[in-house]
Amino acid sequence: MTVIVLLLLFLITGGADGSRIVGGRESAPHSRPYMASLQSRGSHFCGGALVRADFVVTAAHCPTPDRVVLGAHSLRDNEQTKQVFRVVRAFRHPDYNMLLNDIQLLKLDRSAQLTPAVQTIPIRPGTPITGRQCLTAGWGYIDNNRKSPDKLQEIDVFIINQGTCQTRWPFLAQSMICAMPTGAFRGACNGDSGGPMVCDGGVAGVVSFGGSVCGDPNTPNVYTRVSSFRDWITSVLNRN
Repeated sequence: MTVIVLLLLFLITGGADGSRIVGGRESAPHSRPYMASLQSRGSHFCGGALVRADFVVTAAHCPTPDRVVLGAHSLRDNEQTKQVFRVVRAFRHPDYNMLLNDIQLLKLDRSAQLTPAVQTIPIRPGTPITGRQCLTAGWGYIDNNRKSPDKLQEIDVFIINQGTCQTRWPFLAQSMICAMPTGAFRGACNGDSGGPMVCDGGVAGVVSFGGSVCGDPNTPNVYTRVSSFRDWITSVLNRN
């Protein structure tokens, strides 16, 4: 109950916001072939990662999309690398509650054709150590004026000690992990939610939430710690 009250206070006062990328760089085209764009009425709203040819992992707070696009670099260009899918079932974590257990799996209507621009990515076992350099990518806002990019953006982030992160987010759970880039006003922003934080070649986190100002140097971004849900992920994949 205490955790839920704290979550409500942070949400009501604007202390937590869906996450996005500001101050990053454009990715080399199709260099992140696991990236998925979740879209509604043709507009991107969340990211995800292809963990099996027919399954995408994303955040539970992302609504079920009208379509999932793989193989994209530009959202607007008619790229021959793109593959478009419907979602036949969304598996939101059964214990999802506001920001807790913020993870879901999306079952696609068919298996993706694996190409140089569309590839699966493994779940990273264990937790990356404090200070480990990882990477977050997405099509979220690139500034605090809600400017959206056309092309995939990415940024290097570094794992933050849990105790340090709890000074900003007192309700931080063990199933969450924090990371920040170096420098001010750089980091995840709206539209990056659900996208992967990749460490050592595997998905270690799913973008969950951050501060009300994108890239606030005093507010770490918080990710769902994917290794905490490895058994649940394996169970869903094995049954489907």
